[in-house]
Amino acid sequence: MDFELTAEQHLIRESVGKLCGDFPDEYWSAKDKAHEFPWDFYNAMAEAGWLGIAIPEAYGGSGRGITEASLVLETVAASGAAMNGATPLHLSIFGMEPVVKYGSEEMKQKYLPPVASGDLHVAFGVTEPDAGTDTTSITTAARLDGDNYIVKGRKVWTTKALIAEKVLLLVRTTAREDLQKRTDGLTLLLADLQRDEVTISPIDKLGRNAVATCEVVYDDLPVQVTDRVGEEGKGFKYLLSGLNAERVLIASEALGIGRAALRRAVNYANERVVFGRPIGKNQGVAFPLAEAKMRLDAAELMVRKAAWLLDHDQPCGAEANMAKWLAADAAFQAADQALQTHGGFGYATEYHVERYWREARLMKIAPISQEMIQNFVSEHVLELPRSY
Repeated sequence: MDFELTAEQHLIRESVGKLCGDFPDEYWSAKDKAHEFPWDFYNAMAEAGWLGIAIPEAYGGSGRGITEASLVLETVAASGAAMNGATPLHLSIFGMEPVVKYGSEEMKQKYLPPVASGDLHVAFGVTEPDAGTDTTSITTAARLDGDNYIVKGRKVWTTKALIAEKVLLLVRTTAREDLQKRTDGLTLLLADLQRDEVTISPIDKLGRNAVATCEVVYDDLPVQVTDRVGEEGKGFKYLLSGLNAERVLIASEALGIGRAALRRAVNYANERVVFGRPIGKNQGVAFPLAEAKMRLDAAELMVRKAAWLLDHDQPCGAEANMAKWLAADAAFQAADQALQTHGGFGYATEYHVERYWREARLMKIAPISQEMIQNFVSEHVLELPRSY
């Protein structure tokens, strides 16, 4: 296997890294503390064309693969931006995947170009308070009324809801008791978000506070039938088709956070002198950092493999899920060890590792927990009995 990046991929890393250099850790710390969306960073990335990297050229994008998209997001996270920088881009790069694959030509022409240019923000509304990972148990419903669906229900953990104009919304269009197959009867709509029928409430959370995540209540929201993605009742299938790409991108962001944390820890271990010598000379400090390096590099191999399979239209469910598990695990270990290496100063915001630690912890929960990935591998790779 050839692990060398192409000249174009090296250029992606170099170009994105140079742009990110204008937004140091202090910038991200300030945005996180103020709960303020990083508009100047987002606009700079949009103007450079990075938001449309995976959108087809026919609709204003660059038409590149998940490998290239993953390199963009990994580089952003590794710059110190972590999730506060990666998340605003992630939803533009990946969020419209169902529209790219299953949307009507009219829908693609209308919505994809402004997403690629950064002019249109789209949120993702799937998770509900009483459904969680059990997506087929959602209750947010849409009934057809003439040329509109009327949506009523509640979603949680809708990122960017405060600023997004549209939301890819998974709704139930057929009652669950009327179905033979539980994954049927769900429909994907591209709905308006900033309307009187929609109530948006930010959720106070541990980290990634530059990007709000919200509870959203839909009270008889009208959505035009022409804003339905694909066929009615096939929404769950459309959702699943993009999950492998999402796993790879999340894994890449986790790698970036881990590398940012490790970089700061190594620098501190070389500079901090205690008992007359740098603390990095102590094996109790050095060995865990060496372990962090090995874990991150091993996880990267699975990320690259999953991305390669995806870009070559080969099955990659196992690899994409394992990449997310391994990268999230390695990133948090690196961030935790970076905090430990800094000792008491690791708890101080001025050293930034506490921010990496808070944001790396999220990767073990969202968008899918480590335990659910273990369920997948147990059942679909090892062929053990389903456990849930």
